[in-house]
Amino acid sequence: MDAFEQIIYEVVNKTAKITLNRPEKLNALSLQLQSELSEALWEADNDREVHSIIIKGAGRAFSAGYDLTGGGKKVPVSRVENKDRAYRGGRSIDDDAWQLERGQRYRMALFDMHKPVIAQVHGYCLAGGTDIALLCDMVIAADDAVFGFPPARDLGALPNNMWLYNVGPQWAKRLTLTGDTVTGSEAQSIGLILKSVPGEYLEREVEGLASRMSHIDPDLLSANKRIINTGLELMGARTLQRMAAENDVRGHNTKAAADYRKSVTENGLKATLKARDAKFGDGRARVFGPEIRDNAGNLIG
Repeated sequence: MDAFEQIIYEVVNKTAKITLNRPEKLNALSLQLQSELSEALWEADNDREVHSIIIKGAGRAFSAGYDLTGGGKKVPVSRVENKDRAYRGGRSIDDDAWQLERGQRYRMALFDMHKPVIAQVHGYCLAGGTDIALLCDMVIAADDAVFGFPPARDLGALPNNMWLYNVGPQWAKRLTLTGDTVTGSEAQSIGLILKSVPGEYLEREVEGLASRMSHIDPDLLSANKRIINTGLELMGARTLQRMAAENDVRGHNTKAAADYRKSVTENGLKATLKARDAKFGDGRARVFGPEIRDNAGNLIG
Protein backbone atom coordinates (compact mmCIF):
# COMPACT_ATOMS: atom_id res chain seq x y z
CA MET A 1 0.00 0.00 0.00
CA ASP A 2 1.58 3.26 -1.16
CA ALA A 3 -1.22 5.67 -0.27
CA PHE A 4 0.55 7.06 2.81
CA GLU A 5 3.41 9.57 2.91
CA GLN A 6 4.25 9.89 6.60
CA ILE A 7 3.61 6.35 7.79
CA ILE A 8 4.38 2.86 6.48
CA TYR A 9 1.58 0.29 6.54
CA GLU A 10 1.98 -3.43 6.00
CA VAL A 11 0.29 -6.66 7.07
CA VAL A 12 2.51 -9.60 8.02
CA ASN A 13 1.40 -12.84 9.66
CA LYS A 14 -2.02 -11.52 10.72
CA THR A 15 -0.45 -8.40 12.22
CA ALA A 16 -0.77 -4.89 10.81
CA LYS A 17 2.47 -2.96 11.30
CA ILE A 18 2.31 0.83 11.26
CA THR A 19 5.58 2.76 11.28
CA LEU A 20 5.62 6.49 12.00
CA ASN A 21 7.93 7.52 9.20
CA ARG A 22 9.39 10.98 9.72
CA PRO A 23 12.78 9.94 11.13
CA GLU A 24 14.43 13.23 10.18
CA LYS A 25 11.92 14.96 12.52
CA LEU A 26 12.03 12.24 15.21
CA ASN A 27 8.56 11.29 13.97
CA ALA A 28 7.02 14.58 15.05
CA LEU A 29 3.24 14.29 14.79
CA SER A 30 1.98 16.53 12.03
CA LEU A 31 -1.75 16.67 11.41
CA GLN A 32 -1.08 14.79 8.19
CA LEU A 33 0.67 11.98 10.05
CA GLN A 34 -2.16 11.75 12.59
CA SER A 35 -4.72 11.65 9.79
CA GLU A 36 -2.82 8.89 8.00
CA LEU A 37 -2.42 6.96 11.27
CA SER A 38 -6.15 7.08 11.91
CA GLU A 39 -6.89 5.90 8.37
CA ALA A 40 -4.42 3.03 8.70
CA LEU A 41 -5.87 1.97 12.05
CA TRP A 42 -9.39 1.76 10.66
CA GLU A 43 -8.06 -0.12 7.62
CA ALA A 44 -6.51 -2.70 9.94
CA ASP A 45 -9.67 -2.85 12.05
CA ASN A 46 -11.71 -3.58 8.92
CA ASP A 47 -9.33 -6.23 7.54
CA ARG A 48 -10.47 -9.72 8.57
CA GLU A 49 -6.94 -11.05 8.13
CA VAL A 50 -5.60 -8.73 10.84
CA HIS A 51 -5.74 -9.81 14.49
CA SER A 52 -3.65 -7.06 16.10
CA ILE A 53 -1.69 -3.92 15.27
CA ILE A 54 1.84 -2.80 16.15
CA ILE A 55 2.82 0.88 16.07
CA LYS A 56 6.49 1.84 16.08
CA GLY A 57 8.72 4.69 14.97
CA ALA A 58 11.37 4.84 12.24
CA GLY A 59 14.87 5.99 13.13
CA ARG A 60 16.00 7.04 16.61
CA ALA A 61 12.63 7.58 18.31
CA PHE A 62 9.05 6.45 18.66
CA SER A 63 7.96 10.09 18.53
CA ALA A 64 9.40 13.25 20.07
CA GLY A 65 5.97 14.91 20.16
CA TYR A 66 3.67 17.11 18.12
CA ASP A 67 5.09 18.96 15.14
CA LEU A 68 5.35 22.55 16.36
CA THR A 69 6.49 23.81 12.94
CA GLY A 70 3.29 22.99 11.05
CA GLY A 71 5.01 20.37 8.90
CA GLY A 72 3.18 18.08 6.50
CA LYS A 73 0.49 18.74 3.94
CA LYS A 74 -2.67 20.63 4.79
CA VAL A 75 -5.42 18.20 5.71
CA PRO A 76 -8.84 19.47 4.56
CA VAL A 77 -11.68 19.07 7.01
CA SER A 78 -13.91 17.96 4.16
CA ARG A 79 -13.74 17.31 0.42
CA VAL A 80 -15.91 20.38 -0.22
CA GLU A 81 -13.61 22.78 1.65
CA ASN A 82 -13.53 26.09 -0.24
CA LYS A 83 -10.49 28.39 -0.08
CA ASP A 84 -12.76 31.39 -0.55
CA ARG A 85 -14.64 30.75 2.68
CA ALA A 86 -13.58 31.76 6.18
CA TYR A 87 -12.80 28.79 8.41
CA ARG A 88 -11.66 28.35 11.98
CA GLY A 89 -8.07 29.44 12.44
CA GLY A 90 -7.49 29.39 16.18
CA ARG A 91 -8.52 33.02 16.64
CA SER A 92 -10.81 32.31 19.57
CA ILE A 93 -10.94 29.99 22.57
CA ASP A 94 -13.57 27.92 20.82
CA ASP A 95 -11.51 27.76 17.60
CA ASP A 96 -8.53 26.48 19.60
CA ALA A 97 -10.67 23.82 21.30
CA TRP A 98 -12.20 22.82 17.96
CA GLN A 99 -8.77 22.34 16.35
CA LEU A 100 -7.47 20.36 19.34
CA GLU A 101 -10.54 18.13 19.29
CA ARG A 102 -10.05 17.55 15.58
CA GLY A 103 -6.56 16.18 16.15
CA GLN A 104 -7.78 14.20 19.13
CA ARG A 105 -10.40 12.42 16.99
CA TYR A 106 -7.60 10.99 14.84
CA ARG A 107 -5.80 9.67 17.92
CA MET A 108 -8.90 8.28 19.61
CA ALA A 109 -9.14 5.64 16.89
CA LEU A 110 -6.63 3.75 19.05
CA PHE A 111 -9.12 3.60 21.91
CA ASP A 112 -12.29 3.18 19.85
CA MET A 113 -11.23 0.55 17.32
CA HIS A 114 -12.05 -3.09 18.04
CA LYS A 115 -8.67 -4.79 17.60
CA PRO A 116 -5.77 -4.58 20.08
CA VAL A 117 -2.86 -2.23 19.44
CA ILE A 118 0.66 -2.57 20.85
CA ALA A 119 3.01 0.41 20.99
CA GLN A 120 6.62 -0.63 20.39
CA VAL A 121 8.63 2.21 21.93
CA HIS A 122 12.31 3.00 21.58
CA GLY A 123 14.17 6.27 22.00
CA TYR A 124 12.08 9.32 22.75
CA CYS A 125 8.38 9.01 23.53
CA LEU A 126 7.59 12.58 24.49
CA ALA A 127 4.54 14.87 24.56
CA GLY A 128 2.30 13.80 21.66
CA GLY A 129 4.27 10.58 21.45
CA THR A 130 2.92 9.66 24.88
CA ASP A 131 -0.59 10.61 23.76
CA ILE A 132 -0.30 8.00 21.00
CA ALA A 133 1.41 5.33 23.11
CA LEU A 134 -0.89 5.58 26.14
CA LEU A 135 -4.01 5.29 23.99
CA CYS A 136 -2.71 1.94 22.75
CA ASP A 137 -3.84 -1.18 24.56
CA MET A 138 -0.35 -2.20 25.64
CA VAL A 139 3.03 -0.47 25.58
CA ILE A 140 6.30 -2.39 25.45
CA ALA A 141 9.45 -0.29 25.49
CA ALA A 142 13.20 -0.52 25.46
CA ASP A 143 14.74 -0.19 28.92
CA ASP A 144 16.41 3.08 27.90
CA ALA A 145 13.39 4.65 26.17
CA VAL A 146 12.44 8.10 27.49
CA PHE A 147 8.85 8.98 28.48
CA GLY A 148 7.60 12.43 29.48
CA PHE A 149 5.67 15.56 28.60
CA PRO A 150 8.14 18.50 28.70
CA PRO A 151 5.73 20.96 26.98
CA ALA A 152 3.72 20.95 30.23
CA ARG A 153 6.45 23.32 31.48
CA ASP A 154 5.28 26.22 29.33
CA LEU A 155 3.27 25.40 26.22
CA GLY A 156 0.00 24.10 27.61
CA ALA A 157 -1.73 21.16 29.25
CA LEU A 158 -2.01 17.62 27.85
CA PRO A 159 -4.50 17.36 24.93
CA ASN A 160 -5.00 13.68 25.79
CA ASN A 161 -4.61 12.32 29.28
CA MET A 162 -4.39 8.61 29.94
CA TRP A 163 -1.64 9.05 32.54
CA LEU A 164 -4.11 8.95 35.42
CA TYR A 165 -5.48 5.56 34.36
CA ASN A 166 -2.01 4.01 34.09
CA VAL A 167 -0.06 5.39 37.04
CA GLY A 168 -2.69 6.91 39.35
CA PRO A 169 -2.86 10.51 40.56
CA GLN A 170 0.47 10.68 42.41
CA TRP A 171 2.82 9.80 39.55
CA ALA A 172 0.55 11.46 36.99
CA LYS A 173 1.01 14.72 38.90
CA ARG A 174 4.72 14.16 39.57
CA LEU A 175 5.49 13.85 35.88
CA THR A 176 3.02 16.26 34.30
CA LEU A 177 3.54 19.06 36.84
CA THR A 178 7.28 19.16 36.07
CA GLY A 179 7.63 17.78 32.56
CA ASP A 180 10.31 15.44 33.90
CA THR A 181 10.99 12.11 32.20
CA VAL A 182 11.43 8.48 33.19
CA THR A 183 13.16 5.62 31.41
CA GLY A 184 11.43 2.60 29.98
CA SER A 185 12.40 0.44 32.95
CA GLU A 186 11.17 3.12 35.37
CA ALA A 187 7.95 3.48 33.37
CA GLN A 188 7.32 -0.23 33.87
CA SER A 189 7.90 0.03 37.61
CA ILE A 190 5.24 2.74 38.07
CA GLY A 191 2.72 1.06 35.74
CA LEU A 192 2.93 3.58 32.91
CA ILE A 193 3.66 0.75 30.44
CA LEU A 194 3.22 -3.02 30.32
CA LYS A 195 6.92 -3.85 30.39
CA SER A 196 10.40 -2.89 29.26
CA VAL A 197 13.11 -5.08 27.80
CA PRO A 198 16.68 -4.56 26.58
CA GLY A 199 16.58 -2.76 23.24
CA GLU A 200 17.94 -5.70 21.29
CA TYR A 201 14.93 -7.80 22.37
CA LEU A 202 12.25 -5.17 21.83
CA GLU A 203 11.04 -6.16 18.38
CA ARG A 204 11.10 -9.86 19.22
CA GLU A 205 9.12 -9.23 22.41
CA VAL A 206 6.42 -7.20 20.67
CA GLU A 207 6.10 -9.52 17.70
CA GLY A 208 5.97 -12.50 20.06
CA LEU A 209 2.95 -11.03 21.82
CA ALA A 210 1.28 -10.22 18.50
CA SER A 211 1.96 -13.78 17.35
CA ARG A 212 0.21 -15.19 20.41
CA MET A 213 -2.84 -13.02 19.69
CA SER A 214 -2.85 -14.27 16.08
CA HIS A 215 -4.10 -17.63 17.42
CA ILE A 216 -7.19 -15.98 18.93
CA ASP A 217 -10.39 -15.31 17.00
CA PRO A 218 -10.27 -11.53 16.26
CA ASP A 219 -13.93 -11.22 17.28
CA LEU A 220 -12.99 -12.60 20.69
CA LEU A 221 -10.01 -10.24 20.91
CA SER A 222 -12.43 -7.43 20.19
CA ALA A 223 -14.88 -8.56 22.87
CA ASN A 224 -12.19 -8.70 25.54
CA LYS A 225 -10.60 -5.38 24.56
CA ARG A 226 -13.89 -3.53 24.39
CA ILE A 227 -15.21 -4.67 27.77
CA ILE A 228 -12.04 -3.36 29.43
CA ASN A 229 -12.25 -0.07 27.51
CA THR A 230 -15.91 0.16 28.47
CA GLY A 231 -14.77 -0.13 32.07
CA LEU A 232 -12.36 2.74 31.48
CA GLU A 233 -15.22 4.75 29.98
CA LEU A 234 -17.31 4.07 33.08
CA MET A 235 -14.40 5.48 35.07
CA GLY A 236 -14.58 8.61 32.94
CA ALA A 237 -11.70 8.00 30.53
CA ARG A 238 -13.57 8.99 27.36
CA THR A 239 -15.01 12.13 28.94
CA LEU A 240 -11.63 13.05 30.39
CA GLN A 241 -10.08 13.04 26.92
CA ARG A 242 -12.64 15.59 25.71
CA MET A 243 -12.04 17.68 28.80
CA ALA A 244 -8.27 17.41 28.29
CA ALA A 245 -8.55 19.16 24.92
CA GLU A 246 -10.50 22.03 26.48
CA ASN A 247 -8.07 22.15 29.40
CA ASP A 248 -5.21 22.49 26.91
CA VAL A 249 -6.92 25.65 25.64
CA ARG A 250 -6.72 26.95 29.20
CA GLY A 251 -3.01 26.17 29.15
CA HIS A 252 -2.60 28.05 25.88
CA ASN A 253 -3.96 31.18 27.56
CA THR A 254 -1.44 31.30 30.42
CA LYS A 255 1.36 33.84 30.71
CA ALA A 256 3.87 31.00 30.32
CA ALA A 257 2.41 30.04 26.95
CA ALA A 258 2.36 33.68 25.82
CA ASP A 259 6.03 34.02 26.83
CA TYR A 260 6.81 30.82 24.94
CA ARG A 261 5.21 32.11 21.74
CA LYS A 262 7.02 35.44 22.07
CA SER A 263 10.35 33.67 22.55
CA VAL A 264 9.78 31.46 19.50
CA THR A 265 9.10 34.58 17.41
CA GLU A 266 12.19 36.39 18.70
CA ASN A 267 14.67 33.55 19.23
CA GLY A 268 13.41 30.55 17.24
CA LEU A 269 11.98 27.23 18.38
CA LYS A 270 15.23 25.41 19.21
CA ALA A 271 16.62 28.23 21.33
CA THR A 272 13.31 28.57 23.16
CA LEU A 273 13.13 24.88 24.04
CA LYS A 274 16.78 24.80 25.05
CA ALA A 275 16.36 27.76 27.41
CA ARG A 276 13.21 26.27 28.92
CA ASP A 277 14.68 22.85 29.58
CA ALA A 278 18.02 24.17 30.88
CA LYS A 279 16.26 25.16 34.11
CA PHE A 280 15.48 21.49 34.73
CA GLY A 281 18.99 20.07 34.36
CA ASP A 282 18.85 16.53 33.02
CA GLY A 283 15.05 16.69 33.15
CA ARG A 284 14.74 13.32 34.82
CA ALA A 285 12.59 12.06 37.68
CA ARG A 286 13.96 9.37 39.96
CA VAL A 287 11.55 6.56 40.78
CA PHE A 288 13.62 4.85 43.47
CA GLY A 289 15.71 6.69 46.04
CA PRO A 290 16.21 10.36 46.82
CA GLU A 291 16.37 13.01 44.10
CA ILE A 292 19.64 14.67 45.04
CA ARG A 293 20.73 17.15 42.37
CA ASP A 294 23.72 19.32 41.63
CA ASN A 295 23.46 23.06 41.10
CA ALA A 296 22.58 22.54 37.42
CA GLY A 297 19.62 20.36 38.33
CA ASN A 298 21.21 17.05 37.32
CA LEU A 299 20.57 13.94 39.40
CA ILE A 300 23.57 12.78 41.42
CA GLY A 301 24.34 9.11 41.83
